[in-house]
This record gives sequence, structure tokens and C-alpha cells, in this order.
Amino acid sequence: MWKNAWHFVGETLRDGRPIPADGEWLVHGEKLIMCEKGLHASKSILDALRYAPGTTICWVRLAGEIVEGNDKMVATKRKILWRIDGEEVLRAFARLCALQVIDLWDAPNVVLTYLRTGDENIRDAAWAAARSAAGSAAGSAAGAAAGAAAGSAAGSAAGSAAWDAAWDAHEKQLLKMVEEGRNGKTEWIFEEE
Repeated sequence: MWKNAWHFVGETLRDGRPIPADGEWLVHGEKLIMCEKGLHASKSILDALRYAPGTTICWVRLAGEIVEGNDKMVATKRKILWRIDGEEVLRAFARLCALQVIDLWDAPNVVLTYLRTGDENIRDAAWAAARSAAGSAAGSAAGAAAGAAAGSAAGSAAGSAAWDAAWDAHEKQLLKMVEEGRNGKTEWIFEEE
């Protein structure tokens, strides 16, 4: 039995070993313990991203004994089928996610420009402007959060459904961007809606 899944790596594996070449099997010979021992990966790229020690995105195959959890799996064998340096993809994805909620605050123009273009020349200025604006909005955000927490069970169910829909949309968007990155795309510009 085997399963394909997502896995992120940094400069080395978490245990310090070098990252194997694509197609080379890693083998774990001990008992599998979720989150502790074995070779991990996730069905969802967003789930895998939550555990990412670096920005290299790997499409992997798990084999041998496989134990499945809620958001990840652990196996006795794993090999990388392909990988990409995901730094630009992940930066662009983060910018896109920020743009999708930009209407929740009065973002300074430099922030909007950076989020749309990814222009590294203005990134520090955008970051400084965002921090400044966030500091003045903290009080009203705390009040809004308290009000949201007081919502009804129906509101909670609707919120859960909205969360699931947003998660699925983000998953599809990130997968599309990873595929574009595999095909050589290195810049993403997001037009004003």
C-alpha cells in the first residue's frame, strides 16, 4: 500500500540528516509514533504547511506501514517524487491571503501596493506601515473579537461552514500556485478587484 502526500523540508531533515535525492527511499525501522517517530506527510498541502521547517515543497510517496491522523500521516517509508523551492510561491500566497481580507482594515497605500505586486523595494516600508496601523486598531479588534465570541451556536455552525469553504478555496489556490511554480513562474501580480 502507498499514498501520495505533501511534505516540506528545510536545509536538512528534522533529525539533521541530509535531504535525500528525488526517488530515493528513506526507511524508518522503528515503531511508528505520530508526531514523534516515523516519516511524516499530509494529504493537504495546507496541513503540511503548518508543520513546515522550511520552504521546499515536496510531493512524496509514503509506503510500508502507514498510520493516518487528522492532519498528517506517518509511515515507515517515504520518497520525494518531486520538489520545488517554494519561497516565492509561499510569499505570493501569503500576499494573496492578506489581500482577501484587506477590506477589514484601512490599509496604507504602501501596504496595498506591496501585497498586489510583491515589490521587494517597498517591503520594509509596507511592514512598518502595517505595524503602525495595527497598533492603533488593536483596541477595536479586541472588542470585535469579544463580540464574535458571544455569538450563537447557529453563528458558530455558519462560521465553521465558512471556515471549511475558505480552507478549501485556499487549498485549491495554493495547489494552483505550486503548479505554476513548477512550470517556472516566479512572480505573481494581483490586480485590484
